[in-house]
Amino acid sequence: MNPNLKWKALFIFSVILFCIYFLFGYPVFPTSVAQVKDNFGKQIKLGLDLQGGTHLILQVQVQEAIAQETDTTVDRLTTLLRSKNIHFDEVRRVDDTHILVRNVDPAQLSQFRDIYDAQLATEWDMSAAAGDLNGYTWTLRPSAVARIQESTMTQSLETIERRINALGLTEPTIQPRGGRNANEILVQLPGEGDPTRAMSVIQAGGQLELRLVEDPVPYASQAEALSRHGGVLPPGTELVPGRSETRNPSGGFDTAESWYVLSRAPVVTGRDLRSAVETRNSSNPGMWQVNFTLSPEAARRFGPFTEQNKGRQMAIVLEHRVYSAPVINGRIDDQGLIEGNFSQESAHDLALVLRAGALPASIKYLEERTVGPSLGADSIRHGVIASIVGLVAVMTFMLIYYRGAGINADLALILNLIILIAALGYLGAVLTLPGIAGIILTVGMGVDSNVLIFERIREELRNGKAVGAAVSGGFEHAFKTIIDTHVTTVVSAAILFAFGTGPIKGFAVTLTIGLVANLFTSVFASRVIFDYGLSRREPGEALSI
Repeated sequence: MNPNLKWKALFIFSVILFCIYFLFGYPVFPTSVAQVKDNFGKQIKLGLDLQGGTHLILQVQVQEAIAQETDTTVDRLTTLLRSKNIHFDEVRRVDDTHILVRNVDPAQLSQFRDIYDAQLATEWDMSAAAGDLNGYTWTLRPSAVARIQESTMTQSLETIERRINALGLTEPTIQPRGGRNANEILVQLPGEGDPTRAMSVIQAGGQLELRLVEDPVPYASQAEALSRHGGVLPPGTELVPGRSETRNPSGGFDTAESWYVLSRAPVVTGRDLRSAVETRNSSNPGMWQVNFTLSPEAARRFGPFTEQNKGRQMAIVLEHRVYSAPVINGRIDDQGLIEGNFSQESAHDLALVLRAGALPASIKYLEERTVGPSLGADSIRHGVIASIVGLVAVMTFMLIYYRGAGINADLALILNLIILIAALGYLGAVLTLPGIAGIILTVGMGVDSNVLIFERIREELRNGKAVGAAVSGGFEHAFKTIIDTHVTTVVSAAILFAFGTGPIKGFAVTLTIGLVANLFTSVFASRVIFDYGLSRREPGEALSI
């Protein structure tokens, strides 16, 4: 045998051996059929449609983030006007994108405009208010609205991804869905048959706030709190629901729904957290609590705040609900805790949500679908049957039509499939039902390449060339056509991958890997098989093709 041919054959054999070992003998060398199946199952990751799991479509309520930006601007503008002693009647939000400033002192109008130009002109337009001679309407610019929408979607995607990953789910898919203004997120959780916990963790706002309690006694109802203040709450405060605890005669605590009058501006928020960890409650070992640590910047604010408000209550607010309202006994710099009726799992999930960060806006579920494992097993079975039937039909056709050369094509086709499946496992790609369709299409593309080469060899033989020259010419002339067809198909697959969702991406990945493997098998491996056959051929013997 030609030494060059021997090295090529050895290389092909090494590739086959590596692929088979990776699929069936890694990570634990098998000693039984069960271990072989277990190794194969670990290498090939199945998608939602094959494994079963949960499919969710979420919509981010970006208008809440826009409204929050407007509220922040109202507070900021009020503070700026008061710091400059500019007289006005009212600054309030009209709707999500408009602010009304009523009755600004005409003598201080130039100072008012200086504040606008220096602080807020980049994102707000200012115009005279209708019906108010000295009033002004501020409108959030479309460019600012678009920026808030984009940042809200980006932060929501990142936060949801961190939360899902922290739950330890396998190969989740989290990605945008729909057009630019759809504000939708696709979440797929393969293998997750009960989505309740994942949905609660996804939807949790995670917005922690520490606020000063303005009234020392909580109220039993919203109406009671308003009547105590003459129907109007003090400026800069708001009513927040929660619960209160009172000690009973047996020494335990009774809890009741209550309403608290809190300062509107929090001294610390979830963005100021550096860490959050669940631990056992020292006073009640059967319950759990969440300890949190603040960033250095927040600690510099929190220390003086707690020192100035010794003896007063500070509310721990989560999801706009008061969890507890402990008394500030002394200066607290960078550490605190959240106590409640927590189990270990609920405390863990709360700490997880706080660590992952707050969602910038709430989440609405548009679609929830659970794919059962039995349906996934049916999909696998039907896909495998379709693949086997297609493969056998193609291989039979090649044997009948091309005779001895058909054996060459069939060997190349089997090698192509081995490399394709091993590459899927090695790259960690997820096999979906459309991915199985990609494998079947790869079979067709592989045969197409062999047909091009074989027909070109037949043409060279009809032109009177010797067998060796005909084989060499057939491969050389068909190579350009094969490259053209494969490149155009890979470009199409790249477009599908860029704009498609999870299953469509699976199809694109499988097809691309199959095409690359096909170039190796149909051009390189098939040529080596032909050369080996020619080296053992008797002089004058016809080529079986």
